[in-house]
Amino acid sequence: MVTDAQNPGFARNLGLLDVVMVGVAAMIGGAIFVLVGPGMGEAGPALMIAFLINGIITIFTAFTYAELSSALPDTGGGYRWVREGMPRPNAFLSGWMSWFAHTIAGSLYAVAFASFFTHLLDTTGIMESSIFLEKGFAAAAIIIFTFINVRGTAPTSKVGNAITITQITIIGLLIVVALSAMAFTNPNWPDNFSEFFPNGVSGLVIAMGLTFIAFEGYEVIAQTGNELRNPKKNIPRAIFISLLVVIAIYILFTFSFIGGLSSDKVGQPSWEFIGSFGELGIIEAAKNFMPFGALIVLAGGFVSTLAALNATSYSSSRVSYAMGTHYNLPHFFGKIHPKYKTPVISTIASGIIMLVMAMTLDLTGLAFAASVMFLFLFAQVNYAAITIRRLYGKKLDYAFKTPFFPIIPTLGILSAIGLSVYLLFTEPISWVIAIIWIVAGFIIYKSYTSKKEIEHYAPLVYNQGPKERKEYRVLIIYHPKYVTDYYKIANAITQEKLGEISFLSVVKIPVHLPLDATNKVAESEIEEFNELKKEIPQSIRHRYLVRVSHDETDAILSTVEEQGINLVIIDFSFLRNNRKLLSLSTCDFVGVRLGKNFEQDLANLVVSYDKGRHSDLGLRIAHAVSKVYSSRIRIVRGVVEKPETEIEIMNRINEIMFDLDMKKIQFEKVYPKTKNVAPTLLESFDKVQDETVILGAGNQADSAFSPKTLEVVDKTKKSIFVIRDHQFSEFHARRFWRIVSSRMRENRHLYKIYVDIAHMGYSIKERRAKGRYDEEYFDSKLKQ
Repeated sequence: MVTDAQNPGFARNLGLLDVVMVGVAAMIGGAIFVLVGPGMGEAGPALMIAFLINGIITIFTAFTYAELSSALPDTGGGYRWVREGMPRPNAFLSGWMSWFAHTIAGSLYAVAFASFFTHLLDTTGIMESSIFLEKGFAAAAIIIFTFINVRGTAPTSKVGNAITITQITIIGLLIVVALSAMAFTNPNWPDNFSEFFPNGVSGLVIAMGLTFIAFEGYEVIAQTGNELRNPKKNIPRAIFISLLVVIAIYILFTFSFIGGLSSDKVGQPSWEFIGSFGELGIIEAAKNFMPFGALIVLAGGFVSTLAALNATSYSSSRVSYAMGTHYNLPHFFGKIHPKYKTPVISTIASGIIMLVMAMTLDLTGLAFAASVMFLFLFAQVNYAAITIRRLYGKKLDYAFKTPFFPIIPTLGILSAIGLSVYLLFTEPISWVIAIIWIVAGFIIYKSYTSKKEIEHYAPLVYNQGPKERKEYRVLIIYHPKYVTDYYKIANAITQEKLGEISFLSVVKIPVHLPLDATNKVAESEIEEFNELKKEIPQSIRHRYLVRVSHDETDAILSTVEEQGINLVIIDFSFLRNNRKLLSLSTCDFVGVRLGKNFEQDLANLVVSYDKGRHSDLGLRIAHAVSKVYSSRIRIVRGVVEKPETEIEIMNRINEIMFDLDMKKIQFEKVYPKTKNVAPTLLESFDKVQDETVILGAGNQADSAFSPKTLEVVDKTKKSIFVIRDHQFSEFHARRFWRIVSSRMRENRHLYKIYVDIAHMGYSIKERRAKGRYDEEYFDSKLKQ
């Protein structure tokens, strides 16, 4: 994990007030002036409820952000935590989506600022608005704020605070004037709320989807970890303070404008009048109850969009900086300016992307795509929070912990997925853009960044094996004493699956030594592989890998990803407490603890079967081993379930046996006298002297393996296979990559066919014109 000592380049210039201002600016932005009008058109006065529900939904994920910020207060925010808590390539994709979403939001705010500002100039008669003028102001705003963010967080925060205070002052003035109108000039204001749900629940949900983007800005606060004083306490405080302030502002702003506008004066319900003008609705409403109301709203609009542009310029650069430091983007993205102590390359790159988008693209669809990707990111972060708690437990110092864990992050996941699915049906183009961006990122990851990341953290110094690759791949983690026994297990499994075997030896290097200077230390491991090849049959058909790394777990994870491994065979004592390896991998595991008489134990296999998927895989592995070594199999079932559940489990066992074409095997039910099944199972295992016990990983809620599994392992001296079945072990990134590559090749082939047909059509026309048309000749060509 990255600590402050590993990031000495940043200067801690920000205080609690600074990051609260950044969060408020990002969440209010121009949305309060642009989205409230359209939101009223959909939900009417119930827009206040829409803001409240959106705020509640956001708070679920805000709890997670507060907890992770207090434990891991590092630049990168959501990307950083997904990297710690989810398998690859989730970390890259989360950062890739976050960077895109923040830059899109920045471009949107720049264009919105330009629109407000040119409209203000046009209204006052100073200058006539035009598309070229709008683009020019948008470009100028992006360039100025990119320069401000390059100069450092101290001037950035001063400019941002000034803009945000001005923004809140204008909004406060509008609210006060609207409330005064309710009190003095519109005594019938309660009538404006009589039709509270004019479009029913559907209108409320549409308004929620339309305005949810307004609550995404608190993610910016999490990017300040390395530049904030006392981040463990101040980031959680800033998240909740800014959220509560923003929810209150949105609800009060909506309430005051609906109530302050006289329905009699405008000839229709106030909410309907405001909604009919869309994004200009607040301007039209302000005209009716205060002098110079339109000018004040316009001024507030461009000040708000500038504040949001400043916040998103800051956050987008921090995401790409964090990705650069971890080699998920080119490493120069992680460069810190020697004088200003800011990520200069990342800031300029983010500014350039914003500039290009603002100048060339219609940002409406892209803004919805940014919302979808923020929702994807929030779902990933909530899942990562659950995993990080289990991975590190008390090793992390939490200044804040989410209450009712893991219910709150689970609700965060469900709400994020629910809203993203809603956008799929209401704004399908948002998903199209998001999927295109994610696929593009995946291609970049597979073709460049994953290789660079692995080269940095766990370089491969030896790779020998056949060019032909099989679909199913088993990896043996080299153990000098037991490697030939591990091979027997792997050989049986690969014969069943028509797969291949790889051997991995990891050379662990002390942290203070650079990896690129230690290649010679792998020579002894390479020599051991040469000796191993003499001991195992058909050694030339297998793959042999040697990596150097500061962390053996990282080396194994890198190999699993790079080689597309389906199953790992490893010493159980290493695997036993390694939740990081189990949680961040996407493959099955067989943890092996060999007894004194493994050869004899292999003759008899006993599968301890429960209702989990781990037992299913254990039964399949037992079948594979029995086919090669003529082992006798028996199944032991500890009966603790209801009778109807037992029937379901028996049916499941029969299905697996039928699928594997297994002969009738011995089945034994044991009925434990207490809730602890392990002692009764041990008694059953002791009936056969030489036997290999196959156990499922069991319930892994609190530890890497269930207490029952660990008790059996500890109290028997027989050989043990502990099986952990990953739900997605059969689906690997390499398959997706192969599908993409094959589709690209097919498209190139189809393109050539289309060109040939076009040329053929032209040739037919030309030959006909010249009287040299040969029908049989062209029919044969068309058949080809």
